[in-house]
Amino acid sequence: MRVIKGFSKLSRDEKINYISSNIESTTNLASTMAEYRHDGRQDLFDDFSENTLSNYYLPFGVAPNFLIDGKLYVVPMVIEESSVVAAASRAASFWATNGGFKTTIHNTLKVGHIWLEWLGQPSKLIKFQEQLFNYLTAAVNNITISMQKRGGGIIQMQLLPQKQMKGIYQLQITFNTVDSMGANFINSCLEAMKQPIMTFFTQKKLEKPEIIMAILSNHTPDCLVSCSVDCPIDKLTPYAGGLEPSDFAKRFKTAVDIAIHNSHRAVTHNKGIYNGIDAVVLATGNDFRAVEAAGHAYAARNGKYSSLSECSVSNKHFTFSLTVPLALGTVGGLTNLHPLASKAMEILQKPSAKELMSITAAAGLANNFGAVSSLVTTGIQKGHMKLHLSNILNSMNATEKQKTKAQLYFKDRIVSQKAVRDFLEKEF
Repeated sequence: MRVIKGFSKLSRDEKINYISSNIESTTNLASTMAEYRHDGRQDLFDDFSENTLSNYYLPFGVAPNFLIDGKLYVVPMVIEESSVVAAASRAASFWATNGGFKTTIHNTLKVGHIWLEWLGQPSKLIKFQEQLFNYLTAAVNNITISMQKRGGGIIQMQLLPQKQMKGIYQLQITFNTVDSMGANFINSCLEAMKQPIMTFFTQKKLEKPEIIMAILSNHTPDCLVSCSVDCPIDKLTPYAGGLEPSDFAKRFKTAVDIAIHNSHRAVTHNKGIYNGIDAVVLATGNDFRAVEAAGHAYAARNGKYSSLSECSVSNKHFTFSLTVPLALGTVGGLTNLHPLASKAMEILQKPSAKELMSITAAAGLANNFGAVSSLVTTGIQKGHMKLHLSNILNSMNATEKQKTKAQLYFKDRIVSQKAVRDFLEKEF
């Protein structure tokens, strides 16, 4: 393969021809790409990204019966993992009859940074903090005025010398972006502050700084939501897998405590939370990479990576909860532009950003509850592989007759690739 210049300027057909002529493929790339293009909306999808050849399909499913803060939701979820929607649906139905999910929004603040290099005395600069805040806020008023009318805007500003790097300063600016995720808004404000900063230093007869960069931070520890469920221990029988509910509750709490104290377990434990969170974030057109990065940073906030959820068992009562940063938006970006993201918002009854935080956190807690429950009873593979059976059969090109018989055969048997292959070879 040779290096190619100007690839983005090629037509879609020319791009496909370049790939086809340089990479061996067992299938016709052009026909496969054409098969998954959308007849009516492809121009819209092409503009979402660069060098778009086709569309990558993921299932758009829903999990009903989510009772969150007294309101019932059908929750859209976009995910390819077969057991996630099923687990969320089962947990939602269980908790709907046991008090539902209860949430608290702690705050919705987000931050951006302008990084400066300035070799003067820190004390000389720090005394101008308040004046700098007022000056920069006024300088970007034309950008923030609409956000201010909706109750948001710039909240505060801090100038923080970096102890590990002499002469490097972090100008941290806190924003409230209301129902917008706010990435473009924050970055626009920060970029527009660069020149006013230079002017301000000149006016104050300070040595000119060098502006290194200006960018939002996806670390959002002040954009937090907590979600919890609780019930009497004897109500846990449907999840106890034949154990006494008290034994199940004890094993469940022990499993969560392991994830709190052991980072190896915590990573997989938290992945189970993000099975639910990411699925809702994707369905609503939000940024799942930013959400995950913020969550994992928060999980390590005490210097060690740990569980985002916790469990308590006392006085014959079971409580399970999580606290997680969720910087989400319900207006702007793909949330309104992508037709399915827009429909997801309609299915969710057009929530505010705060409501979407609560819904998303509940989906994460539901999946975590389902996963831990399986782990401490039947094991994770039994339910997962049952749901994965259809994928295995499809990968083996099974007929509808074979699929029907396989579903019956594996109803009470362990599912594996080898077991399914052996069954098909033996029966057919």
